Amino acid sequence: MFSQIPTKPFSLISHFLIFFFFLFLKLTTPLVECAPDNTNLVYKGCAQQSFQDPNGVYSSALSAIFGTLIQQSSKAKFFKTTSGSGSSTITGLYQCRGDLTNLDCYNCVSRLPILMDKLCGKTVAARLQLLGCYMLYEVAGFAQISGMEMLYKTCGSSNSGGMGFEERRDTAFSALESGIGTGNGGFYTTSYESLYVLGQCQGDLGASDCVECVKNAVQRAQVECGSSTSGQIYLHRCFVSYSYYPNGIPNPKKSSSSSSSSSSSSSSSYSSSSSSSYYSPSSSSSATESNTGKTVAIILGGAAGVGFIVILALFAKNASKKHDDY
Repeated sequence: MFSQIPTKPFSLISHFLIFFFFLFLKLTTPLVECAPDNTNLVYKGCAQQSFQDPNGVYSSALSAIFGTLIQQSSKAKFFKTTSGSGSSTITGLYQCRGDLTNLDCYNCVSRLPILMDKLCGKTVAARLQLLGCYMLYEVAGFAQISGMEMLYKTCGSSNSGGMGFEERRDTAFSALESGIGTGNGGFYTTSYESLYVLGQCQGDLGASDCVECVKNAVQRAQVECGSSTSGQIYLHRCFVSYSYYPNGIPNPKKSSSSSSSSSSSSSSSYSSSSSSSYYSPSSSSSATESNTGKTVAIILGGAAGVGFIVILALFAKNASKKHDDY
């Protein structure tokens, strides 16, 4: 009469085999790189003067502005409106980057009113620029600034584009200047030899004024960023962005999140600054997180593989022992 073969060790080993098999598959599956978040804050511009609102007139008009802008953002990339009357009139607008879908535009714009209230409070004017959209409002009588006024800049690392980098960048800029006024709604992108450039004008700016604004922004980029391999220049009525991808342009929409190592802002009417708790325009941080995740996955995958081999060895040893028992 044969003795009963113990089943618990075999059952335990089976469970371990299944567990490590699926863990190994999961950890060795290539990680999907996350796209940059269009709702990251680029800069804020807050007027230094707060409005006096004992009767809630300004707050009511501003709430109406925000409601209208959010509603329209699911239908259009740009919208401008006013609310209130007389000295309590408020003008507001938003604009989304031209390559965003209507849903992405809505998701971006709908975050702005809360951020405006949190970062600026009840000021007579405010402007918030996120990666994918911006919004501004102004109370009647607020001092106007030139459409060419630079509000913010950010420049990436220098001297890493190789010989002739600035010439290649300027060639890409020339293509941008030529294309921005060709009836495309004030939004244009182009690429040249691993350089990707993007330009956009405020939605109510005429074609000739748009071209002039972008040319001004390009000149600022050439002067302010020099040999930097990436940069963003935000003027009051337009902005330009460029990025250099030595290994080829992976995804045009990532250009506006280029890696930055220095930034500054200036404005005569707004007190403009970046907020470290919200500001995250750099793709380098996303890349670092992605690379870290891949490293962890490789380590854990290797450990799972070793565990898998050990369990196989134990299984073989157990099977051999049971064979000897017969």
